[in-house]
Amino acid sequence: MLAETPDSRPEQKDWLDNLIEFVRGPSEKPSYTVTRWICLRCLGLIYFFAFGSLWVQILGLVGSNGIAPVSAFMDSLQRRGATFWQVPTLLWLNSSDSALTFLCAAGTLLSVLVIFDVLTGPALALLWLFYLSLFYGGQVFLGFQWDILLLEVGFLAIFFAPWHVLPNRTRQGTPSRIVVWLYRIALFRLLLESGYVKLASGDPTWSGLTATTYHYWTQPLPTPLAWYMNQLPLAFHKGEVLITFFVELIVPFLIFAPRRIRFIAAGLIAGHKTLILLTGNYTFFNFLTIAMYILLLDDTFLQRFLPRGITVPILDTPQPTVPRWRLAIFIPLALFIGILNLVQLSGEFQLGVMPTPAIQLSQQVGQFFIVNGYGLFASMTTSRPEIIVEGSNDGQNWLPYEFKYKAGDLARAPAWIEPYQPRLDWQMWFAALEGSPNVEGWFPTFARRLLEGSPQVLALLDKNPFPDKPPHYIRAELYNYRFTDFATRQATGNWWQREPAGEFFPPSTLADLK
Repeated sequence: MLAETPDSRPEQKDWLDNLIEFVRGPSEKPSYTVTRWICLRCLGLIYFFAFGSLWVQILGLVGSNGIAPVSAFMDSLQRRGATFWQVPTLLWLNSSDSALTFLCAAGTLLSVLVIFDVLTGPALALLWLFYLSLFYGGQVFLGFQWDILLLEVGFLAIFFAPWHVLPNRTRQGTPSRIVVWLYRIALFRLLLESGYVKLASGDPTWSGLTATTYHYWTQPLPTPLAWYMNQLPLAFHKGEVLITFFVELIVPFLIFAPRRIRFIAAGLIAGHKTLILLTGNYTFFNFLTIAMYILLLDDTFLQRFLPRGITVPILDTPQPTVPRWRLAIFIPLALFIGILNLVQLSGEFQLGVMPTPAIQLSQQVGQFFIVNGYGLFASMTTSRPEIIVEGSNDGQNWLPYEFKYKAGDLARAPAWIEPYQPRLDWQMWFAALEGSPNVEGWFPTFARRLLEGSPQVLALLDKNPFPDKPPHYIRAELYNYRFTDFATRQATGNWWQREPAGEFFPPSTLADLK
């Protein structure tokens, strides 16, 4: 056995110390003042697109002459004896077209205040309330995971933001570490649950690593890049699925790792979400996720990459510490959100270990969407049915209505539209998967509005083949779509190819639908 030299152990200790110091980063306590400032500006911008994109669609979707009038929805809630606590929306007070427009316009204006750091705290509180109100008023058109994620992130932002009147980067105040960690836990759940549902579903495309051979052409609104990604070989797609599982099942645990490992996790998350937003139009979903990953970083890291004009006024001025009385808010908030997180995770992973009072608390506040479950594409769609809506004056010659962004014209390229969301186009994708207008109860009303020539509903479309007056008949046919390959596109110029798949909605007149 070789004798140990006197200097070998100290050298080894120095090497380990250096490694630990590298992983942990600077010994001083990290600050998140710049981090918060950047994150809230991003959230303001996301709110701007969420409210602004809804503003130009809301009357066609749920206005008095829209597809699913919110006034009728509120009347039905009242007849059933529902209360504000059960359905928390300001539309109880007024559900007119003016009220819908006001909520969208006010939300857009308030988001601008957040972007410019004016009345940030109060503005975020109103933004959350207004979006929650529109979430319920929008009915099926606002039931997406990014809508509930925005509500969850927006609720925490109320407690995260400085409550000052005018912009003052030199006196932002010390951010609450409690809220920073609540955001990180939310990001952890979002990623982990998204990966878990893919495995728990038992879907063979995920277990067989072939999911992305379908994903690019079956997703609701692909981008032009998705067409090119779809042409790549099977080995590449299998690698994509493995990377997805790694980012969604392993990387979430690195959120709680030491500083520099956490930075690596942030980079992996951002890279994965960037690839998704480049190949699919998922509105503001991936932008919101990337905004959340910023909270994995700290001021020391960010000041290396941001302009000095942003960081210097904040970092070179001593920030006021959090007053003790604010702990009376943050500690109960942490306990409340913590319980909701435990209940959510316990239910998602079927642990069944939560006490009854905790479950009851979660049920009593569930309608506010403070903590939510996530998981897109648990089962990968392997076909792409598309609904083609047509009108006719004689019942023999049919002309198609062209939607703005969903697949229709075979030669029209997919579009880049995120963070805007054409909500009718999205619902048409879901309706086609269901295969029956009886399941999607809004579709007959949509057909009726076309026969009535509703200007609000027609504004949601790209091409109205009956500009002078509405047709006498309306129908909807189903087709199976998929991307073309290089040879077909070069020969025909078409991005899509399709085959008839039957009838979705029979020829109907206005009298039939009334």
